[in-house]
Amino acid sequence: MRAIMDKPRAATAKAAREPARPAFHDWDDSKVVAEYLAGSMRAFDELVARYQKRLLNFVHRTIGDRERAEDLVQEVFIRVHRHMRRFDQSKKFSTWIYTIASNLAKNELRNRSRSPLVLFQTIKKNWDADHRPLQFEDKHHRPDDLFRKRHLRELVQWAVKQLPTHHRQVFVLRELEGKTYEEIAEITGCNLGTVKSRLNRARNRFAQAIAPALR
Repeated sequence: MRAIMDKPRAATAKAAREPARPAFHDWDDSKVVAEYLAGSMRAFDELVARYQKRLLNFVHRTIGDRERAEDLVQEVFIRVHRHMRRFDQSKKFSTWIYTIASNLAKNELRNRSRSPLVLFQTIKKNWDADHRPLQFEDKHHRPDDLFRKRHLRELVQWAVKQLPTHHRQVFVLRELEGKTYEEIAEITGCNLGTVKSRLNRARNRFAQAIAPALR
């Protein structure tokens, strides 16, 4: 993937002069954000490393165009870089950055004549309130198991395309990204009741669309 952003030479030089820091992977987001606001470009690089792939997956599955998703994720980090000092540090950084990505994805769909979505998510018979997102690929599974999962993935991709755009977003955030209802409400700008209603309808429509293909 292309570089997130071209950093000013001065900032790059500054990063090169920075003394050694503790391993960022041991830090939570809030501490990394504070370090970045204190002037560490390495801290910004750590935030990119933590969220680049996750945001790319989220935006890609929302708009259905990987190349355009890369552009939008680049724009996400440019906005983070420009507006970090406006970020309320009493809030979760992950919610803030997903909100930026969500808004850019919604704008992208709004500007299109079509709204495709690619979502790779397995089927779950009982939608538990606290279930964690599931993965399709597992290197410990036998080849025939992986084949079935890839086939299921194609069916899921087709079924999710049947969902209205405003249902797709909450479905992706909850069933794939594992966001809480409260986080989804903040990211989408909807109240909890609307989030739960949309998610319930999305699940039902998804199940109805895919059921015939699984018989």
